[in-house]
Amino acid sequence: MGSSAQPAKASGTYRIGGDLQVDRLGYGAMQITGPGVWGDPKDPAEAVRVLRRAYELGVTFIDTADSYGPFVSELLIREALHPYADDLVIATKAGLTRSGPGDWRPVGRPEYLRQQCELSLRHLGLESIGLYQLHRIDAKVPLADQLGELALLQQEGKIRHIGLSEVTVEQIEAARRITPIVSVQNLYNLADRSAEDVLEYCERNDLAFIPWFPIATGNLAKPGGPLDAIATDHEATPAQLALAWLLRRSPVMLPIPGTSSVGHLEENVAAAQVQLTDAEYEALAKAA
Repeated sequence: MGSSAQPAKASGTYRIGGDLQVDRLGYGAMQITGPGVWGDPKDPAEAVRVLRRAYELGVTFIDTADSYGPFVSELLIREALHPYADDLVIATKAGLTRSGPGDWRPVGRPEYLRQQCELSLRHLGLESIGLYQLHRIDAKVPLADQLGELALLQQEGKIRHIGLSEVTVEQIEAARRITPIVSVQNLYNLADRSAEDVLEYCERNDLAFIPWFPIATGNLAKPGGPLDAIATDHEATPAQLALAWLLRRSPVMLPIPGTSSVGHLEENVAAAQVQLTDAEYEALAKAA
């Protein structure tokens, strides 16, 4: 259990790839960029404070991507946290490019993925990236070429573990025939569980499941709605309940709520200390 000073510790731990231990409630670093995930944030100093505060609160898993900014998120992480504590894992991604605000395009050419890995190493100030994720599978490039390049980077010691993002069970199985995969990052939250089959696959195979957009509650948080009464009982917010539900849902679940404000960060991380009863967990699951 976490102390009140480090509430993230109450989320329990998980070993990514069997050897990279993190506290399960992490931090997603997409929102510390400008509007449309493009350019610098309005308040770079607050972004640095958020990152430092996350670690103070017990967060040891920070997830980013080369395309957040682009590179803005990685550079802020370096500014805030380098030299990194021994127990801090920075995960990043490549393969989804930015051509402008809010515009995302998959590019999985091997030489591009290699370039982005080298740039991420430089921007983050790392000699090896603990978890490197293929941000999207590029349909125009053979999967074996995309993952083959990541496997080469792994052999060279530039990355430790390989993960996937926004994939189907079939794609994970195809990927695992090419190289070992340790994590999957898909859209998943209390209100949208369309990736349930992927989560179940990850549970069966002990792969980390990293739900992005984890605190969406849809219509569930309306006054008088199902979250309202349980939230009142716990003196918690609907967002905190949504995170507590995810942490309870599976031991391989690593939620990464993101925010650009210290106050919101503290609220999110406090969710690790919300203990749902079986009845509350079931009520929330049914409500959605």
